Amino acid sequence: IQLDRGFVLHRPVGHWQSTLAINGDVGLTSSRDVLASVGKEGLPSEIIVSLGYAGWDAGQLEEELAQNSWLTVPAKASILFELPPEERLPAAMQKLGVSFTQLSDVAGHA
Repeated sequence: IQLDRGFVLHRPVGHWQSTLAINGDVGLTSSRDVLASVGKEGLPSEIIVSLGYAGWDAGQLEEELAQNSWLTVPAKASILFELPPEERLPAAMQKLGVSFTQLSDVAGHA
């Protein structure tokens, strides 16, 4: 766990030191140069800044995914950047076709 580590989810993708393209128009950057660019014309016009980091041991995330411990949905920029924060999770759940009332705190296979 690293509480002092930050990430910036942004669009457009751009060309900063450590940008990972998530899809055609969204990037994830962990280098400070993206923050220095914020507000300059033509540079990331939409950003979500996140502080803190928790990692997994080798293979741990893959194992959790195989056990259905995570719900995954393809990234959709409109959910991230066009909705208020309180509407993002319900929109992603709707995209999955899952209702919160159908969820259990026990993971596994049916």
